[in-house]
Amino acid sequence: MNKRIDAIYGRQSVDRQDSISIESQIEICKYELKGENYKEYTDKGYSGKNTVRPSFQRLVKDIEEGLIQRVIVYKLDRISRSIIDFSNMMELFQRYDVEFVSSTEKFDTSAPMGRAMLNVCIVFAQLERETIQKRVTDAYHSRCRKGFYMGGPPPYGFKSEHTVIDGINTKKLVADPETSQYIKLMYEMFADPNNSLGDIARYFVEQGIVIGGKEIHRSTISKAMKNPAYVQADLEVYEFFKNQGAVVTNDVADFAGINGCYLFQGRDAKNLKKVSLQDQILVLAPHEGFIAPDLWLTVRKRLLSTQSFGGTHKAKNTWLSGKIKCGVCSTALMYSQTKTQFGYFRCRKRIDNKNCIGCGTIRVHEMEHLIYGEMQKKMSEFQTLTGGNPMKATPKLTALNIELMQVELEVEKLLDTLTGASSTLLSYANIKIEELDTKRQSLIKSISDMNNDMVSSESIKQITSHLDSWNNTDFADKRLVIDSLVTKILATSASVKIEWKI
Repeated sequence: MNKRIDAIYGRQSVDRQDSISIESQIEICKYELKGENYKEYTDKGYSGKNTVRPSFQRLVKDIEEGLIQRVIVYKLDRISRSIIDFSNMMELFQRYDVEFVSSTEKFDTSAPMGRAMLNVCIVFAQLERETIQKRVTDAYHSRCRKGFYMGGPPPYGFKSEHTVIDGINTKKLVADPETSQYIKLMYEMFADPNNSLGDIARYFVEQGIVIGGKEIHRSTISKAMKNPAYVQADLEVYEFFKNQGAVVTNDVADFAGINGCYLFQGRDAKNLKKVSLQDQILVLAPHEGFIAPDLWLTVRKRLLSTQSFGGTHKAKNTWLSGKIKCGVCSTALMYSQTKTQFGYFRCRKRIDNKNCIGCGTIRVHEMEHLIYGEMQKKMSEFQTLTGGNPMKATPKLTALNIELMQVELEVEKLLDTLTGASSTLLSYANIKIEELDTKRQSLIKSISDMNNDMVSSESIKQITSHLDSWNNTDFADKRLVIDSLVTKILATSASVKIEWKI
C-alpha cells in the first residue's frame, strides 16, 4: 500500500492587489510540512460559494482513494465560504481519517482544540440546515396564502397558463373546454340521489372517457368533487369552509361567486381524518371556477354524509384481506355479506365500473379453509429446520439501501442550496423535493417488502406453531402468518394461484 501524503489546497477567486495569490498561499502552507512530501491542488478564478471547482474535486477523489493523510490551507474560507459545504468536507475528512490544518488560523484537527472547533462548525451547520428548511416552509405557506399555483399537474378539467402575481411569474388554471364538461357532468349526476359514484364510474367507462389514460374509478370521482378549485366561491361556500374548521385567508367580501379556491394543508394541521378540514388553509385562486356554488355544495355535503370513501380500513372480516385478488383483472377482492350471513369475495373493479367479468362465486370461509390447507403443505417443506440465523441481506437489498441513502443525500443537498433562493427556485425546489420524497417512500416500501420476504428459521417455527393451533390463533396472528408466507392470491371460482414469499 502506498504511503499517504499531505495536500496543500489554494484558491483565488479574482486576481487583485489586495488578495493573496495562490503562490503565496502555497508558500505559507509549506511551513506546516516539515520537509514532508506534498501535492498541490489549486483553483484560480473560482468562487468559494460552492465546491464546483476542478482541482477541489480532484482533491476529494484522491481523499476517497486513500491517497491523502492531511489537507493544509491558508485559511478556512479557501475550502469554502459556505458553512454547510465546510461541514460536509469535515465529515469526509473524518470518514477517511484525514487531518485538516488552517495555517494562519491555527486550526488543526490533530489537536484537541482543533477538534473542538470542528464540532462547533458542525453545530452551526446543523443550525443553518434547519434555518433553510424553515425558510422553505415559510416561503411555501406565504405563496399559498397569496394564491400562487403550487405546481403539479392541473386538476382534471383545467389546463394551466402563464400569469404574473405580485410581479412574480407563475401559472394559473383555465377551464379546458372538453374535460371541464365531464366534470360538470359528474357533479350533475351525483346531485341526483338516485346516482351513486359507481353508477357515474360505469357510465364514464361505457362512454370511453378516461383521465390521464386510465379508467375512471369511484375514488377518482370522489376526489374530484371534493376539490374547491371548480367552485364559483360565494358567501355560502365561505361559510361552509369556516364551519368545517378551515382557515380562510381572504375577506368574506372577496367571495363574489366567480373565483375557484385552493385548499392547502395547514402548517399546524394535525394528523386528522381526511374528511376533516380542521386547520387547512382555503385561499381564493386567481382562476375562475365553473361549477355553480349551490351544485358544488349539494355534492360536497352528500360526500360528507357517505362513508364509501373514508380511506382504507383495517381488515376485520377475513384474514385474507389485502392478499386475495381477482384472478381475471388482479384487482383486490372485497368482502361482501349476504342476508343469509354468508360472506363472499367480490371483484372491486366489477363493482366500480363493470369493466371485469368478475371472479365468480367465492365463499369466504371456503377460500380460507383452502388457503389454510395450502399453507400447511408449504410449511411441511421446512419441518427439518430447527434453528439458525436469519437470512442475510441480498445484493438487491443492499443496492436498494444504497439508493435510498443517495436519494436522502440529494434531498439534503437540494435544501442546502436554497440559502437566499429566489421565489422561482423555491417553487422548483418544492416540486423536486416532492418527486424525491415519492421515490424515497417507494424505496422504503421495497426495502420493507424485501425484509418481510426474508423469513428466518425462528419465524418458521413460530408460523408452524400458529398453523398447528389455527382454531385458537387470534385474528392478528393469522394476519401475520399469511403476510409472512404469501405475496398474493389470484382467485376465481374455478382456479386459485398462490404466489409464495418462501
